[in-house]
Amino acid sequence: MKPLYLLLPLSIIAIAWLAFGIYQANSAPLPMGFPAPTTPGKIEIKQYPAYRAATYHYSGNLSEAGSQAFSSLFQHISSNNISMTAPVETRYPLSTLESNEKTGEATVSFLYRNTDIYPQEIANNITVEDIPSMTVVSLGLMGGYSYASYQYGLDKLKKWLSENTSYQMIGKPRRLFYDGPYKPDATKRSEIQIPVTQ
Repeated sequence: MKPLYLLLPLSIIAIAWLAFGIYQANSAPLPMGFPAPTTPGKIEIKQYPAYRAATYHYSGNLSEAGSQAFSSLFQHISSNNISMTAPVETRYPLSTLESNEKTGEATVSFLYRNTDIYPQEIANNITVEDIPSMTVVSLGLMGGYSYASYQYGLDKLKKWLSENTSYQMIGKPRRLFYDGPYKPDATKRSEIQIPVTQ
């Protein structure tokens, strides 16, 4: 009977070690020159360098854009032997700035590590695009990746912009997702951003 009591703690340690390994495997480097994620709850102005992205164009329920795009984007980088980076980027319609729009067209992108990378094969539902450098106002978030949290973050950024009138919106809002599906929702990091000019 005693060996069974020993197996239980060993099993718990083994499961914890496996879970830690999965989390480590899901961590990915930032694209070259990208700033670190914004601290949760903080709003700041950030500068991003130009970058290259593999992009999936989506139309429908905006809360499902990321999940609908993931398999096509993952197949793209896998078939081209391109390393995964974080974050994954979703750009939302401008209409989400004016209303609680829940449907529309969005783009979901896997970002390449640097702008020298170019895939050998590109599927019909993927485009490769070069995104110019930009300035954004960014809100750091911690928690699940729900569409409601995107709308909450957007409202906070719009309020900040109304109080900081030297900055003007110049592009589509976006969300950067830093963590994979194996990380608990409570610890997932993301940012809501709006491109701006001063």
